Amino acid sequence: MRHMQTEPVESEGEMKLLIVDDNSEMRRLLTGMLKDLAESIYECTDGSEAVAAYEACRPDWVLMDIKMKAVDGIVAARRIKVRWPGAQIMIVTDYDDATFRQAAREAGACAYVVKDSLVEVRRIVAGGAGPNS
Repeated sequence: MRHMQTEPVESEGEMKLLIVDDNSEMRRLLTGMLKDLAESIYECTDGSEAVAAYEACRPDWVLMDIKMKAVDGIVAARRIKVRWPGAQIMIVTDYDDATFRQAAREAGACAYVVKDSLVEVRRIVAGGAGPNS
């Protein structure tokens, strides 16, 4: 399993992003879509790494998948929100499911995007960097 990428991807914007997804192609795609909006983009491959990654980089946005091997994105989002209530977490998933949407909301996610609609990720992130909490 790949660990958190400690050196950020070179980017052009002003905000910091953390992408948490076990699929390397999805991380690459999201990075490519968003690199002009972000100063730094960090990555990790599982929810088990997400809390430490958040603490290390204090991103403006976390883009979190749901289904991952060790710790899923709902659990990881909840853990981040407990420690940093102002964290902005967007769930980016394959699952267009009301139960998952509700669980994400209850965990503290402020946005939910189905991977079929990735253009929405860029629209939401471009809407504002948000607080570093």
